[in-house]
Amino acid sequence: MSDRLRELQRQRALAQEQVAWLDREIAKEAQASAGSQPPAAPVAPGLIVAVPTEAIADEILAQHRQSAQNATKDVKRGCYLYFALAMGAVMLFAAGVYFIYSRK
Repeated sequence: MSDRLRELQRQRALAQEQVAWLDREIAKEAQASAGSQPPAAPVAPGLIVAVPTEAIADEILAQHRQSAQNATKDVKRGCYLYFALAMGAVMLFAAGVYFIYSRK
C-alpha cells in the first residue's frame, strides 16, 4: 500500500470522526432545546475541537494590535535609518575608491 493511499485513508478516518462528533453535538443541542437531558456521548479519541469565543478572539487581537500613529512613526524612523546606512555605505565605498586610486 502506498504512502499516499495510507495518508488518504487516515484523513478520511479523521473526517469521519469529526462528522460523528458533529452529529452527536447536533443531537445533544436538539435534545437540550426540546427540554430533555442529553445523554453523555464520549468524544472520539484524538479529536479535539477548540473554538475560541469572540471575547477570546478580541482579546488576542487587542494584544497584537498597534495604533496607526505608532506604526507610522516606526516606518518613518526605519526609512531614515536605512537612508543613513545607505549614505554611509556610499561614502565608505567612495573613500575606498579614492584611497586605492590616489596611491598610484
